[in-house]
Amino acid sequence: MSANLEQRPPLPPFTRETAIQKVRLAEDAWNSRDPARVALAYTVHSRWRNRAEFVDGRDRIVEFLTRKWRRELDYRLIKELWAFEGNRIAVRFAYEWHDDSGNWFRSYGNENWLFDENGLMAERHASINDVPIAAAERKYHWPQGRRPDDHPGLSDLGL
Repeated sequence: MSANLEQRPPLPPFTRETAIQKVRLAEDAWNSRDPARVALAYTVHSRWRNRAEFVDGRDRIVEFLTRKWRRELDYRLIKELWAFEGNRIAVRFAYEWHDDSGNWFRSYGNENWLFDENGLMAERHASINDVPIAAAERKYHWPQGRRPDDHPGLSDLGL
């Protein structure tokens, strides 16, 4: 293995514990809302399907996330492991955000992830639905950034 080869532990094949760890690391990165940081978890030529948009490569990932977080304000995300095998992980997630008019949404979705041998995500397939919610219906109230360890997850919140 090359000394300058990128790696993102935990590496496949995943166990239940390492799959859960990989999901939380992804959640933490996305909650940073730092497109460049998030993009480093993906292969240089990673392929995405995000809703009806297709994204190829890290540079396009950064562009996509930059646009996303300009539109989806006060974004907070929770991911939960759904299934795993070998170098594949399936997650479900929900995130809350509002637009520039103050309208709140909870976006629900599922992702299928495929990792290379270095733990970098080579493919991400995401299906997402947005549901308008009242501000009083919000469930994610932690300060911007990483979800606190004692904050309930999706199943605990009944989502």
